Amino acid sequence: MTEYIGINGQQIEIRSADPTNPTLGQIWYNTTSSALKGYQFFAGWATGGNLGTARTSLAGAGTQTAGLAFGGTPPSPVVGLLTEEYDGSSWTAGGNLGTARYDLGGCGTQTAGLGFGKYPAGAQTEEYDGSSWTAGGNLGTARGKIAGCGTQTAGLAIGGGFSPPADVATEEYNGTSWTAGGNLGTGRYSTMGFGTQTAGTAAGGAPNTVATEEYDGTSWTAGGNLNSAGSKGAGAGTQSLGRVSGGTNRTTSSETYNGTSWTISSNLNTGRQRLAGAGTQSLALIFGGGPPASNATEEYSEGNSTKTFTTS
Repeated sequence: MTEYIGINGQQIEIRSADPTNPTLGQIWYNTTSSALKGYQFFAGWATGGNLGTARTSLAGAGTQTAGLAFGGTPPSPVVGLLTEEYDGSSWTAGGNLGTARYDLGGCGTQTAGLGFGKYPAGAQTEEYDGSSWTAGGNLGTARGKIAGCGTQTAGLAIGGGFSPPADVATEEYNGTSWTAGGNLGTGRYSTMGFGTQTAGTAAGGAPNTVATEEYDGTSWTAGGNLNSAGSKGAGAGTQSLGRVSGGTNRTTSSETYNGTSWTISSNLNTGRQRLAGAGTQSLALIFGGGPPASNATEEYSEGNSTKTFTTS
C-alpha cells in the first residue's frame, strides 16, 4: 500500500493545535480535535440571498458586498422600475427608476450607479445616488440589449440593438453627457461587458460569438476568444482580471480572462441567461435571469482555507 511518506518524503505532522501560518498543501493531524487537516485552495459559487422580485433582462452594478440590481422583466411597469441593494447576504428595496425598462445597460457602484438604454430602443440615462434615481444625459443612439462598464462619471455603453445588423456604436459618459467613442470591430448586442472607460472589454454577444474586443479609450482591438460562444451573460472585473458567467448556449459556464486568453472556471450552481452581475474576477456576484424569471443570487469566492478531512 502506498503511504504518504513514500509520496511526500516525510510523515504527516502531529500537532496539538493547528499551525498559525500554514503553507499551501500542508497536512497535519490535530491530536486535540482528533482530526486530519490540511491547508488548501478553494474556488466556487455559493448561494446568496434571493432578490425580492424574480426577473430577467435586468442590469447590475457594484460589488459582491454592495451590489445593485435594477430594471428587468416580465413586462410590467412595476418590475421594470424596481431597484434592490445587496449587502453581502440579503437584498433590500432601493429607489425606483424614473422610467420602467429592461435589456438596459448598467455600471458604477451601489451609491453611484448608472443605467442607460432599454428595449427595443431607448436613449434615457439615469443616475443613482444610493437612494434615488435622477435623469442624466441621453445616449446619442437609442438602443436596447446594450452592455456597460466603468463608473457613473466615466461610463462606457457598448453595442446593442435587437436584431441584425447589431450596433457597433460605443459611447462614453462624463457624468453629464454622452459622446461617441470608437466603433466595435464587430457589431453585437447582448454582449458581456466589464472593465473601465479606458480599459473596457466586450465578450461574446449576439449573433452568438466567441469574439472578445478590448477598448483603450479610443479604439477596439481583438482579444482572446471565449471557450464557448454565447450572449446575455454577466460580466465582472477588469480587462486584465475579468469574468463572464452564464448566458445563451452557456447557461452554467463561467470563464476568467487575463487580458489575453480565457480559462474555464467553476460552473454556476443554477444555469441561466439574461442575468446581471457585479464585483470582481475573484469576488463576483450574479443575480436574476431565467427562464423562467429567477430571484436566485450566487457569489463566487476563492482563497486558501483549512479543511478537515473525513472518510465516507
